Amino acid sequence: MNPTALIAEDEPLLAQALQAELARAWPELRVLASVGDGRSAVQQALQQRPDVLFFDVRMPGLNGLDAAAELADEWDLQTPFPALVFVTAYDQYAVQAFEAQAVDYLVKPVQPARLQKTVAKLQKAVAQHAQPAINLEATLATTLGQLRHLMRAADGAPTAIGAPLKMISAGVGNQIRLVPIDDVVCFEASDKYVRVLTTDHEYLIRTPLKELLPQLDANAFWQVHRGTVVRADAIDTVTRDEAGKLHLTLRGRADRFAVSRLYAHLFKAM
Repeated sequence: MNPTALIAEDEPLLAQALQAELARAWPELRVLASVGDGRSAVQQALQQRPDVLFFDVRMPGLNGLDAAAELADEWDLQTPFPALVFVTAYDQYAVQAFEAQAVDYLVKPVQPARLQKTVAKLQKAVAQHAQPAINLEATLATTLGQLRHLMRAADGAPTAIGAPLKMISAGVGNQIRLVPIDDVVCFEASDKYVRVLTTDHEYLIRTPLKELLPQLDANAFWQVHRGTVVRADAIDTVTRDEAGKLHLTLRGRADRFAVSRLYAHLFKAM
């Protein structure tokens, strides 16, 4: 069977141009769909299971990195995870990040000579995926490791800014409540807010989670999902369901939090 691909690009003219260049560089490749946002990219990839993904880094809703991470979390390993190519406007920092993780990328506008090199890599990857002895879990684990590094680079890398945060200022009615960071067991993104959970209270703050992360002690707080950060010593149980997905509970709270595949390595020994 001919190899298949999915294109996720929010600029229609660029998507058409990429598809036309692919038709010349790799005539056997069949493009199953071209979508304009990250959420649709995940849905179509799960339905059609292409061999190759071309994901624009910047898309509405989910960006390309988030879409790839969500897709990896939902992939059921009946087939190899698709070979990934990220498409980006020229950004030296982004290009260096992709090169450091050995993840292929294309810079807009796509140049035929550069695309030909990418096609050669993809043809090799697709051939390897077709081997009967391929370890699907190991292949996905490699992709997840690459995505973790790329997402940290895209977020500006969660390194501490001065001393770790000691207090959270949360609005409660017409008051400002100061919540000691030592009381917080979880930060969870929720729409335009972040839920700040202690063992017996919940507060809402407007500071995005990605801005909070660099201010948290990385040894004390673990990111377990794109939108969830928990206090490590507050974790009570970690369980695996029938589908193989992890969930955790925190001491003093009834909530159950999903652990994405992206961060499941934290509990590998378990």
